[in-house]
Amino acid sequence: MKLATFTGANGLRLGRVQGDQIIDLAEVTGGRLPAEILTFLQQGEEAMEIAREVVPGDIGTLALSEVTLLAPVPAPPKVVAIGLNYMDHCREGGHEPPETPVIFTKFPTSVIGPGATVRWDPELTQKVDYEVELAVIMGRVARRVPAAEALDYVAGYTVGNDISARDLQFGDGQWVRGKSLDTFCPLGPWLVTRDEIPDPHDLALRCQVNGTVLQDSTTAEMIFGVPELIEFITRAFTLLPGDVIMTGTPHGVGVSRSPQVFLQDGDVVTAEVGGLGQLTNACVEECLS
Repeated sequence: MKLATFTGANGLRLGRVQGDQIIDLAEVTGGRLPAEILTFLQQGEEAMEIAREVVPGDIGTLALSEVTLLAPVPAPPKVVAIGLNYMDHCREGGHEPPETPVIFTKFPTSVIGPGATVRWDPELTQKVDYEVELAVIMGRVARRVPAAEALDYVAGYTVGNDISARDLQFGDGQWVRGKSLDTFCPLGPWLVTRDEIPDPHDLALRCQVNGTVLQDSTTAEMIFGVPELIEFITRAFTLLPGDVIMTGTPHGVGVSRSPQVFLQDGDVVTAEVGGLGQLTNACVEECLS
């Protein structure tokens, strides 16, 4: 099942994507399901089952072309990101694989959806990079969850792009500012529920800039898989429904290329994860001084 947050005539809504249509879940169920995704996820498996049983009809069914898709979770409680989690990415950068996951955060205010614009001030950063990633969306409160049970806490998956200001990331001595500029966390186009993805470690990953493929790999290159990440993270802090885990990026990032390749004003970047869809965003330099 594909779940999407969208805006249409009735404002911000939660829908189930069916082919080239989207079903407004709150409208078609007469309010049995909520109109936004965080409340939906908090209602758990019962809400999921109701959403699966919904049948498209004349009421509450729209063409995808008539709506604007947002990030599946437009305002996640938190975004937990993982660095250096792909063997091929470690190799290209000359890094030793980490012994434990490298955790940082991207502020929720960095989240945008498909078709939205990635923006940055060229007086602040001139080294903006792309990073296609598998993003995990949590469906249950998770604290001290063992890896063997971890996937039971996942609502589903989406495509992420960990946009990074490399000059800020490496110049600051820590990564948060360079990873958290507004618009630097595109997510989408929708949440694909975990039952549709039997193995999150066997998915193709690609990233294109202006139609040129710059990243082409697979989640099999992950050093720490999704269950291990959830176990590691939840030993330290609680994950909530709607929290996003960005699981790392494979080789081909711009900073590691020779010559280096950074995003420019007018570029179009498309991140893709097999079975989850494509996430396309235009890039714009926006001088704010």
